[in-house]
Amino acid sequence: LIEVQEDHGKRRLLFTGDIGRKNLPIIKDPYQVENVDFLISESTYGGRYHRPYKEVSSELRDLINRTYKRRGKIIIPAFSVGRTQEVVYEIHNLHENNELPDIPIFVDSPLSVNVTEIFKRHPECYDDEALEIINNNENPFGFERLIYIKDVEKSKELNTINKPCIIISASGMCEAGRILHHLKNSISDKRNIILIVGYQAQGTLGRNLVEKKKVVRIFGEEYERKADVIVLNEFSSHGDRRDLLNYAEKSSAEKIFCV
Repeated sequence: LIEVQEDHGKRRLLFTGDIGRKNLPIIKDPYQVENVDFLISESTYGGRYHRPYKEVSSELRDLINRTYKRRGKIIIPAFSVGRTQEVVYEIHNLHENNELPDIPIFVDSPLSVNVTEIFKRHPECYDDEALEIINNNENPFGFERLIYIKDVEKSKELNTINKPCIIISASGMCEAGRILHHLKNSISDKRNIILIVGYQAQGTLGRNLVEKKKVVRIFGEEYERKADVIVLNEFSSHGDRRDLLNYAEKSSAEKIFCV
């Protein structure tokens, strides 16, 4: 927000950054900035609509149960900041509602572990649902089947697991980090699922997976992809056409620019 003092008075210009979405988990909904003369709004998803976020829980539940029954693994590339915590939060809710089988969940990313600790320290930023969980003496980022991994050797041990499990790791676009090792060891097993929960840019391994290419390169070597690839776009934190229009319509700005 920029305020400019002119001869005839003060003028306020707001650049929204990412407007965000309402009803996403953990963090409070984005709020409307009032008394703005000029508005510059992002328009990343101005041409599309998201499916309701509430559908995530049932899709995730069905996916986990289906993979467990066929004795497979679920590999989830996820951004360390925000997305990993949202996925863990949803899995926690399914666990508390007894909707999951006895399956271990590993968060294998040092940065994700550190960021999750920061999330834990700031409940003042939580929405009402997350606060209710905290007030019931539950930890949405820590439960009996959830294991956080920082140590390199412990990370390597995950590749020796021969039973169903969920591995959440970075980087989110599969271009670096420990996720590459997990993909290398899991991508050619048809029992496994690769669950994409974030945007994948052109030219990345993540985009190749979204496009369901039969052969992909990992660490310079070609691997046949036999694992299923599932995409859950509902985790997106960008506002869609509905959110952007709603924000613009409620603004007091005399001029609005979409970029």
